[in-house]
Amino acid sequence: MSFYTSLSGLRNAQTDLGVIAHNIANAETTGFKKSDTEFSDLVAGGRSADPRLTVGIGAQVSSIKQNFKLGATEQTGSTTDLAINGDGFFAIRGAENNKTAFTRNGAFAVDGQGFMHDGFNNRLQLYAVDANGDVIDTTTTIDAQIPQANGAGAELSGISIGKNGLLSASYVDGSVEPVGRVALVSFIAPTGLRQLGNSQWESTGLSGDPTYGMPGIGRYGNVLSGALERSNVDLAEEMVGLITAQRNFQANAKAVDTATQLSQTILNLRS
Repeated sequence: MSFYTSLSGLRNAQTDLGVIAHNIANAETTGFKKSDTEFSDLVAGGRSADPRLTVGIGAQVSSIKQNFKLGATEQTGSTTDLAINGDGFFAIRGAENNKTAFTRNGAFAVDGQGFMHDGFNNRLQLYAVDANGDVIDTTTTIDAQIPQANGAGAELSGISIGKNGLLSASYVDGSVEPVGRVALVSFIAPTGLRQLGNSQWESTGLSGDPTYGMPGIGRYGNVLSGALERSNVDLAEEMVGLITAQRNFQANAKAVDTATQLSQTILNLRS
C-alpha cells in the first residue's frame, strides 16, 4: 500500500509543479491571474471501522483555485489601454462567433472601422448613451465603435475615456460627442470561471451568471485609461513554492525507494 500512497504524492507534486510553472511562465502576461493547487487526504475505512485504526492512503488534488487579487497597474500612456481598479471584468464579444467572454486585459486598439477590440477580433462592450452621456438601456450592450466623422462631417481627432467609463470622441471642429459607457461585469464566485486562454474567461454554473453594471458603482470599480493591469504572479512566492513542490516530490520518491528496499529484504528472507 505504501507504493500507491507515495505514488499519489508524486502525482500531486507533479501537478503542483505544473501549476507553478504555468504561473511563472505568465508572470508578464497582462491581466493574468495565478492559480494555487489545493490538496485533500484519502483514508481507508468505513463507518463501522475503528477510527483509531484508520489508515491514510495518500492525497488527491481537490482543486486548482484561481486567485483574482489585483495585479500591479502599469501606466502606458495609450488612451485605449484600460485597467479596472476594482473587481469587475470587461465584457468582449467575438465579431465572428458573437460569443461573449470576460477579461481583465484592457489592451484594446481601434481598427479601420472604428471598433475597439482586443487584438483577437473581440470587441469591447458598451452601454448606449444619449447626447448628454446618460445610459439609455442597461439591459443590452453594444460593440464599441467610434464614428470617424461627426454629423457635420468633421474628422475624428481623438478619444477619451473617463473613470466612469464614458467613452467620448473629439473632432477637428472642436466638438466632443459621447459614444457609450464601458460595461463591466461581476460574478458571485469568480473562482468558478472557466479559463479560455488569452486572459479570458467564460461563466459556468460554479461562477454564477454575469451581473452587468457601470464603472464607479459598487464593486465593479473605476476604469483607468492609459494603464494596464499586470499579472498578479509574485515570482519570489512562486520560487518558494517551486522549491517546496520539488522537496515534496523528492520525499515521496524516497518513500517509494524505501518501500522497495523493504520488499526486497522480505523476499530475501523467504529465499
